[in-house]
Amino acid sequence: MGRLKAYVCICEGVTVEDVERALEEGFTDLELLKRRLRVGMGPCQGRYCIPILVSIVSRKLGVRPEDLVLPKVRPPLVPLKASLLMEEGSDD
Repeated sequence: MGRLKAYVCICEGVTVEDVERALEEGFTDLELLKRRLRVGMGPCQGRYCIPILVSIVSRKLGVRPEDLVLPKVRPPLVPLKASLLMEEGSDD
């Protein structure tokens, strides 16, 4: 039986193992981790995964969570109506 995966970001399929590997590769800044792994870029926009990421990084690097700089939130430049994203004639 395979080993169960512990997810940091379910939206983007990022596991604890992915975060630990990126840290070993030198990605120790939360913004760089976000860009490298896409943590916080899914539909939840980091509401669930960024706190988990902060916890892992602070523990692994031996720093206090409040000493880490949170990644930037980048909402869309111009809000769009959902109807513009739907295909014409689509019932979904």
